[in-house]
Amino acid sequence: MRRKVTVLTVLLVVAGVLYSAWVAEFFLDTGLDPAHSFLSELDAADQPYEHLFSTADLITGLLLIAASGIGLWVLARRPLTTVGWIAIGIFGAATIADSQLPIECVAENDPSCPVEPSGLFPQLHHIHALTSTIAVFAVFTAMIAFTVAAFRYGILPLVRTAGTVVLVITSVATAWLMIADNLPGSYGLGIAQRIQVTGMSLFLVVLGFALPSREGTPSR
Repeated sequence: MRRKVTVLTVLLVVAGVLYSAWVAEFFLDTGLDPAHSFLSELDAADQPYEHLFSTADLITGLLLIAASGIGLWVLARRPLTTVGWIAIGIFGAATIADSQLPIECVAENDPSCPVEPSGLFPQLHHIHALTSTIAVFAVFTAMIAFTVAAFRYGILPLVRTAGTVVLVITSVATAWLMIADNLPGSYGLGIAQRIQVTGMSLFLVVLGFALPSREGTPSR
């Protein structure tokens, strides 16, 4: 049983690290401004490093689906943790969809890329926006479910501490992103989204390391 929990920890931690593969943009010439660009633009079909970022998302999704299945199979089922593991599986599936349904082009560095009349980037009007929305909703559901479970059931002490901090910071970044997206101007949308995604990645890592603890989620 301990080995299975260890495997689950590895899956979550590696998924969390891979989901933050976007940091490679600071070492690559993507031609995008991190302060104002969306992460979905990194793996747009016309981008030079599209395969790198889309592959990272694909592997992340596969790892999360595997983690979801193992979590439901190996660990004790409680209402909130069950919701959390299912949400992680949905997050994984949506992330795979993200990797396979990229936006076609980036208006910032491709004059031929169509821009909507509203002036918003085309990814906001693309099916990729739907898969990304599902991914964000699913991971937030998982974060909230596991955090509440940690307090209600007296489990996952690391989630009760570090996880709660990560959830709060991620929520603030998400609010920043949603409010700024409806205002004229950029207001650092790229920064907000990068903080948001970093929080999601960190929560996966925190959850992974929380499982093997003595007060972690008990096995079945």
